[in-house]
Amino acid sequence: MPSKINVDFYILDTNSGQKSLLFACRLLEKAYADQQSIYIHTTNKEEADRIDHFLWTYRDDSFLPHHLYQPGEVFPAPIQIGFTETPPSQTTLFNLTRGVPTFYQQFPRIIEIVFSDPSVQQLARERYRYYRDQGCEMTNYKIKANEL
Repeated sequence: MPSKINVDFYILDTNSGQKSLLFACRLLEKAYADQQSIYIHTTNKEEADRIDHFLWTYRDDSFLPHHLYQPGEVFPAPIQIGFTETPPSQTTLFNLTRGVPTFYQQFPRIIEIVFSDPSVQQLARERYRYYRDQGCEMTNYKIKANEL
């Protein structure tokens, strides 16, 4: 378990899931450029496949080396996408689910992306409280619509 877990909440001024996904890709590009290894946690296989496809097509001039997580893989990609309870050892967790993953403590950095939907925001508040109550270092970033 990392000594201190940093949780970054990005609160987006949009209710568009598509814009949220584009923003997540920009964050992934930055994290990858900083040589972070990333695990994108999704709810299920269908969502993992959708994210995998989106990362191949979201921008013509960009490449983020990624693939769906396969347990026991010898040479994993720097960005792995999965939905299991046994993720790889990566430095950054992009949590795209509605809850706190049971394995969150193995990551020194967690990224949560929240868009302007009341039900999404309520669940994000619950995750925020949970992380805070567990002693995580919390940071909020409010992203305006014109910054998306």
